[in-house]
Amino acid sequence: MNYVEVQLELESEFTEILMAELAEAGFESFVETDEGLSAYIPEEDFNEAVLQELIAKYSETTAIASSWKSLERKNWNEEWERSYEPIEVGKDIRVRATFHEPDPEFTYDLLIQPKMSFGTGHHETTWLVMNEQLHLPHEGLSIMDVGCGTGILAILASKLGAKNLLGFDIDEWAVENTAENFAMNGLGEEAEVFKGTINEVPADKKFGGILANINRNILLDEIPKYVSHLLPGGWLVTSGFYEMDQADIENCGAENGLTKLRSNTRNQWATVIFEKNK
Repeated sequence: MNYVEVQLELESEFTEILMAELAEAGFESFVETDEGLSAYIPEEDFNEAVLQELIAKYSETTAIASSWKSLERKNWNEEWERSYEPIEVGKDIRVRATFHEPDPEFTYDLLIQPKMSFGTGHHETTWLVMNEQLHLPHEGLSIMDVGCGTGILAILASKLGAKNLLGFDIDEWAVENTAENFAMNGLGEEAEVFKGTINEVPADKKFGGILANINRNILLDEIPKYVSHLLPGGWLVTSGFYEMDQADIENCGAENGLTKLRSNTRNQWATVIFEKNK
């Protein structure tokens, strides 16, 4: 799979809102630069007209210069690795690549091979979910990671005591990357990953916790399916949507036998944590 890199030159105060808009348009990963922002999207999902409409929307408020180029898979890795920086969630979690030295001050040290898949920790919603995981029970539970990306959330679940892990993604590259990251973090047969969707998960598989960092529309469609795989008293973390969509997610959860435990936001992105009624 090839990707497109879009480079935007803009004022720093507009970086976050452009990231949010581009994520909604299908862009998967972002790197803040001295000039503004670099954004990455699978080549088959790139629509230059949509990009230009988005730029025009904000050009009335601020000056934006843009350019884009196609990146082959090899170049994609090189671009990302060159710019990848460790991610820190408080003083508990540090996500790093193999070329970064470990920092013993952090409780949980997560290793990833930073390929261009969503879920490296740089996106606000990945940070939000990892932060919530610190406050949820994992010990001895089976955990499912929906749309696993790099597998980072499942890896953290393992470090927090989960006994079995199941991840899946529709992107073949993400599945390859997750398997590689599982191995780098010492996960063995207890961790499984496959290419597909929730529809391929056997009906009899049940979980004590489910991590679903996707997007609003998929969540609204699939929350009933997650609930069918969730044990009574089990938890569900949802993220990948804006604050303005939070009420829709909460209503969907309530309609499907879930009780909201809490929610959190970060730079206009939101996460809602539910528990399945016992």
